[in-house]
Amino acid sequence: MNDPRAEADRWFRQAGNDLLFARRGLSEGFHAQACFLSQQAAEKAVKAVHYLSGERTVLGHSVRQLLHSLEDRMPEAMALLETGGLLDQFYIPTRYPNGLPDGAPYEVYTAGQAEDAVRGAQAVLDFAAGALSRHPGAGG
Repeated sequence: MNDPRAEADRWFRQAGNDLLFARRGLSEGFHAQACFLSQQAAEKAVKAVHYLSGERTVLGHSVRQLLHSLEDRMPEAMALLETGGLLDQFYIPTRYPNGLPDGAPYEVYTAGQAEDAVRGAQAVLDFAAGALSRHPGAGG
């Protein structure tokens, strides 16, 4: 990666697309999938912020941990830790039938959970969009 801005923009664009699909899943009744894609959107949005800072490799899938690692540079990210923790709950059990004690994910996750996930992901994307817009040379 030679251009941190381009890499950040690429990750942020994918985050936005994932969130659009999560909204579609919510509206069509695919609640488990909407929860998972909301987590993915938030993860990619926070990774975009890391890439913008010049990080060459951003490892991990925990939205909460990715936000927490921004604390020194962006203390405002700490306001989203609870949201990150909520979204992290949707990373694995929304996808695998053995991720839950009973039922398949599509049978268990509710519209309310999907709404919370989409709302949380939107908050994280809003934070990331602000961070990207404040960076010199911002075009995202």
